[in-house]
Amino acid sequence: MIELGMEHPKICLTLTGRTLEEDLEILDKYRKYIDIAELRADFLSEDERLYVKRFPQIAGVPCILTIRRVEDGGQFKEGEASRTMLFARVLALTEDGNPKNFDYIDFEEDFHIPCLQDAAVAFGTKVIRSFHDMQNPVRNIREKLDSLKQTGFEIPKIAFMPHTLDDVTNLFEEAEKLDDDNHILVAMGPLGVPSRILSAKLKNFLTFTSPAETNSKVSNLGHMDPITLNEIYHFKSIDKDSSIYGITGWPLAATSSPQLHNAGFEEHHLNAVYIPVRAETFEQAFHFANSIGIKGMSVTVPHKEAVMERVFYSEDKVDTIGASNTIVRGNDGMWKAYNTDASGFARSLMEFTGLTTLAGKKVSIIGAGGAAKAVAFAIKKLHGKACIFNRTVSKAKDLAEKYGFEYAGLPTDPSDDSLKLARKYNNIIIQTTSKGMGCRGPSTVENDPWFYYKFTGKEIVFDIIYVPETTPIMSRALEAGCRICNGYDMLCYQGYEQFELFTGKKY
Repeated sequence: MIELGMEHPKICLTLTGRTLEEDLEILDKYRKYIDIAELRADFLSEDERLYVKRFPQIAGVPCILTIRRVEDGGQFKEGEASRTMLFARVLALTEDGNPKNFDYIDFEEDFHIPCLQDAAVAFGTKVIRSFHDMQNPVRNIREKLDSLKQTGFEIPKIAFMPHTLDDVTNLFEEAEKLDDDNHILVAMGPLGVPSRILSAKLKNFLTFTSPAETNSKVSNLGHMDPITLNEIYHFKSIDKDSSIYGITGWPLAATSSPQLHNAGFEEHHLNAVYIPVRAETFEQAFHFANSIGIKGMSVTVPHKEAVMERVFYSEDKVDTIGASNTIVRGNDGMWKAYNTDASGFARSLMEFTGLTTLAGKKVSIIGAGGAAKAVAFAIKKLHGKACIFNRTVSKAKDLAEKYGFEYAGLPTDPSDDSLKLARKYNNIIIQTTSKGMGCRGPSTVENDPWFYYKFTGKEIVFDIIYVPETTPIMSRALEAGCRICNGYDMLCYQGYEQFELFTGKKY
């Protein structure tokens, strides 16, 4: 297990406004959530850069000055001579005795101007000596940190772009071997989110955040906004004794599971945090979980079937369904697999429809992956009859034959024979694929797997996706007069069961 550093990491708000006034307005909005403000002077207009020196005095919090070059992910394009002059202007003495200086100033690894470094030391301004690789991972973390340290006044910083979750795992493993907390280690982009939430595990001096209003300006960095970091992940409560849980999937572009589980931890006064772990393969997620000591994970698309190859034990329901959405590490260190999707789906569907059984109902199940397997299991338990529709017909056949259901390929044109079966099994239509996830536009062949089916208005349509609230297929069904339901309640119900498996407590 990775031990923490001596002090809890600070929260730094990165300011990227065009004017100092804009930056101050943003700072005031987020002030109560942060400890330090980073003024990104490279985003300021040329006229505004003349007044950068005033910022620490009016900001009212410790400040970092950063003037980032384009090649390091910044916006400063005027060349090194101009950038050096701007640094010098900020560090120069003033007639009023320079009442408030920047507490920190960011110099890149290859930016060594002795007079600027001497001025920073004279004014008590610490140098953050940074190295950025905007394209590739850095693996020799300890060696790189040593090369960045020039004096005792410097804080070395490494920020890199991981290619896979394994690069993030290596960062945590390297940090475990460090014996100080006077550094900043960051894995950028969506894969690097754990390095921001679990900054204490990296023994970091601080973690960077960006305001929601301007996050798009530094979207490649993968910053989180400080309200989310504080109110959803309870960042300042994470310590060496915190239990870690998470959700893994790919691309895992949106998930409400952290809100659900972290709220539960807070309600029960548990020292725990639940984080997103994006992984292209379950093997990468499993390696990460074992490395940093994760105690339990929710598993989503497309890893629900791959889970079963890695766990030591699985409940009977998992073996029957052929997929798991929940794994828990026992006290013996062995992982156990469960499935809460089936019961969560069944409860949600029954509440929505007002039914107590599906006897006499004919159901279309779109998809044949891990979620569809749980849905098919539930439909059978509820005494319904179903037809499995999937792009790969052999997968639809395998799933259908397990429960005595019919099967077909997805309709690919208006005259497709599978539409006949779709019209036969149209009391309830259940969409289990990722098609439509994050899509808010009109229905198309790409985002609506049922595109060629014409709704009559009598169907009940259940899409397990919950972002957006109304997917393209749901929108089209609603226009025809159908009753529609998304997967949010299913998320909650399966999540409540997961919470009890993780903690032993009722949600």
